[in-house]
Amino acid sequence: MGRQATYDRDKVLKSAMELFWARGFHNTSLKDLEGALDMRPGSIYAAFGSKEALFRAALDRYARDGRAGLNEIMRRAETPIAGLAAYVRLLGGIARKAMPSRACMLVKTLLEAPDDAPELRNLAEEMMRAAEATFAEAFRAARDSGEIAPDSGPEVLAAQLQAAIFGLRAYAQRSDAGDRVEKIAEEIARDLEGLRV
Repeated sequence: MGRQATYDRDKVLKSAMELFWARGFHNTSLKDLEGALDMRPGSIYAAFGSKEALFRAALDRYARDGRAGLNEIMRRAETPIAGLAAYVRLLGGIARKAMPSRACMLVKTLLEAPDDAPELRNLAEEMMRAAEATFAEAFRAARDSGEIAPDSGPEVLAAQLQAAIFGLRAYAQRSDAGDRVEKIAEEIARDLEGLRV
């Protein structure tokens, strides 16, 4: 019978996600991981196979957490546009929250991944496309229900929203962003609500 793992995988992935999110893949050393995860290198490799595999699992955890939060907001909203606007307003509060980074981990990964090592870049892009598809689905539902104009383009609106959110998250990284992040988020949310017919 094989030895059972003596670590809490979910706790380890959360700690790894926070470390990678704060420092990035290349700036996180094995020594950093040992300290954050309270695991020896052999245990890390036995559990995940490699630093890159651990990063991929942490990035997946980040994307799953993000999707779960968005899905919960959309589920509770009265309409698709109300849900998207509520989601953006929630993001407006990130400047006041204690988090590893206010920038999106997916965007940070995309910017950090070199062109000659496309695996991490491709993974980040795939996760970004999944988020954009969720936005497009919401805009499509809004169009089909008559909440927004019938000639609205869900895919273009989704791309615009994703770009606005990524910009908001990057802006929030500034040390002088302050409460402007919330004001910018409010403007994005009002633009969404302005699409209603």
